[in-house]
Amino acid sequence: MSRTEFVIATAIILFVAFCLGWFANWLIHRFTRVAAGDVAELDRMSQELHEAEETRDQAITYLQQREAELTNQLSQTEAELRAAMDGLRDARHETEEMRGYIERVNQG
Repeated sequence: MSRTEFVIATAIILFVAFCLGWFANWLIHRFTRVAAGDVAELDRMSQELHEAEETRDQAITYLQQREAELTNQLSQTEAELRAAMDGLRDARHETEEMRGYIERVNQG
């Protein structure tokens, strides 16, 4: 093979490699490019996701506040119940003392 034939063969091989690379690049961009409508839809979806996250955060905050209020109310109600039960116990004790006193007075 002469020098000229070698240069021509190398040029052809390089040209074919260039064409294959360009074709592969074109295919990749053809299949991976995103249409403008898709970009707009992705923007809309990201905005809706952001709004949903904000709504979720607000709901979580509201639920935490409501839980704290209900826990406080439950504690107050339990304290009132204990006080009422103590008062009822004292009243029963006083009633038993009065009955005993009345029975002693009636017997005496």
